[in-house]
Amino acid sequence: MIRALVLTMAGVFGAGAAWAEVIVLQSTTSTQNSGLLDAILPQFEAATGHEVRVVAVGTGQAIRNARNGDGDVLLVHARAAEEEFVAQGWGVERFDVMYNDFILVGPATDPAGIAGSVDVVTALAAVAAARGVFASRGDDSGTHKAELRLWSEAGVDVGGASGGWYRETGSGMGATLNLAAGMQAHVLTDRASWTAFGNKDGLEILVEGDARLFNQYGVIAVNPERHPHVQAEAAQAFIDWMTGPEGQAAIAGFDLQGRQLFFPNAAR
Repeated sequence: MIRALVLTMAGVFGAGAAWAEVIVLQSTTSTQNSGLLDAILPQFEAATGHEVRVVAVGTGQAIRNARNGDGDVLLVHARAAEEEFVAQGWGVERFDVMYNDFILVGPATDPAGIAGSVDVVTALAAVAAARGVFASRGDDSGTHKAELRLWSEAGVDVGGASGGWYRETGSGMGATLNLAAGMQAHVLTDRASWTAFGNKDGLEILVEGDARLFNQYGVIAVNPERHPHVQAEAAQAFIDWMTGPEGQAAIAGFDLQGRQLFFPNAAR
């Protein structure tokens, strides 16, 4: 990793000189594409002197990258996978940071008759019964993991429908939403990505408000005992800031089109 000597200014970072680290944040496409990280990371950098370089990929890939030592800290949204990452010794400790929700988007023509439903599992079963086209990220992201859990609860074997009415894009959220618009397909997306998405052509929110659509984000430092090169102190500084009053206020203060997209809920 790169170590940069930053000469600090009295009254900002304190008198004298301090070592600042460049940390690699493995995070999700939703935090990047929504504009959240662009809004809040400069505040963290100004407060601590540390620079953050973001790798925005699906949660599954972010966790694999961190397991390989290609990052210092994780900000992702698949709690079971995050807890497994820590339990296996790859991460130090997991902390809640913020939440938002998933929504089920689909054609405004509503071929499955699910518009206005607050039961996402029943709605997905109706999409499957109607053979309504569904675009899945199919990329082991946090959104994909949530989608597969909901299909399982609905009793639908989407593996058997792959290539038919169930289309796996293997792409990020933005590309999958674009494909869904082109195919007039149903798609599960996080609300932040949907709000930031420009090409809503013919699509609208059909299902929202189900408690099963809750979307929690967690932050984890990569374990220096597994990867001695990681910037452990800077990673912890990032966690402390994100879960502390400044970071939580920065998250709450971020909005897009007048809508708050992420809701801080750190327990510290």
